[in-house]
Amino acid sequence: MVTASHEGRAPLLELRGLTRSVRLPSREMLHILQGVDLTVDTGDHVAVVGRSGSGKTTLLNLLGLIDRQTTGELLFDGRDVSRLSDARRARLRGASIGFVFQQFNLLERRTALENVMMPMMYGTARQFWRRERSAMEMLDRVGLADRAHQLPTRLSGGEQQRVAVARALVRRPRLILADEPTGALDVTTGEAVMALLDEIARDSDAALVTITHDLQVAALSQRAYLLDEGVLHPVTSDHAREALSATVGIRSGRREVEDLAEAGVGASTPASVGASAPAGIGASTPGAESRTTSTSTAGTGGDAAWPA
Repeated sequence: MVTASHEGRAPLLELRGLTRSVRLPSREMLHILQGVDLTVDTGDHVAVVGRSGSGKTTLLNLLGLIDRQTTGELLFDGRDVSRLSDARRARLRGASIGFVFQQFNLLERRTALENVMMPMMYGTARQFWRRERSAMEMLDRVGLADRAHQLPTRLSGGEQQRVAVARALVRRPRLILADEPTGALDVTTGEAVMALLDEIARDSDAALVTITHDLQVAALSQRAYLLDEGVLHPVTSDHAREALSATVGIRSGRREVEDLAEAGVGASTPASVGASAPAGIGASTPGAESRTTSTSTAGTGGDAAWPA
């Protein structure tokens, strides 16, 4: 099992034998994730790298409580979230998890300030009444206080991503999930955004999980893992490039399957657990992995991590 827990307290996030399977139109079962074990503690920065179609987005959907696993356990603060109703999962997601995506997903007809304020609309009464002040403080934190009243179309790509970072962090989440956060940025801007994201996460003692195919982004983390054929393998930064080059790559139909999985199509049945380490040199030409575009943090959860 891949673990890194601190003694004396439960990990913030723990995956035990997590699997995700979907049924193809041909009725064949495809196992996207196979026996994933992972522990993430408060303050950790973990990167998961993998080729397009390797299951990274499916894993992020599970970590973010957007989707449910087929088998295995996903624990948040020591409790199995699979036992929660959809409504309680949504409240927990809104109160404790922040998302940063590659495509920013800003509301084009709302200013930077209004975009950052949006998650506060679904928070506690205190958060709601303090939403403008909190949003301005976070925009100042990311260096955009003077751009608060600009529409996204008037902002550069790097500025838009910083607004997206501010929006993800304005409710002070305990877990930050970043899905290819630098994919739409140039190298220099991407490095600056990642440094900012890492700094803010560290200052707030939040856990940061970055899903990426970029080894330079992965190298900024404390721990890196390779996701290949649905199996998670710990790798060092020195061996990450070699590990990626040796991955099997996407299997036939993977893109179609992940599209179906993220749309909630197909019956979930138990998947086989465990698989061998990456093997084979070379790979099939990577396809475009489908991405989560929902940035909903809706919910009426309070300050407690486990709302009733």
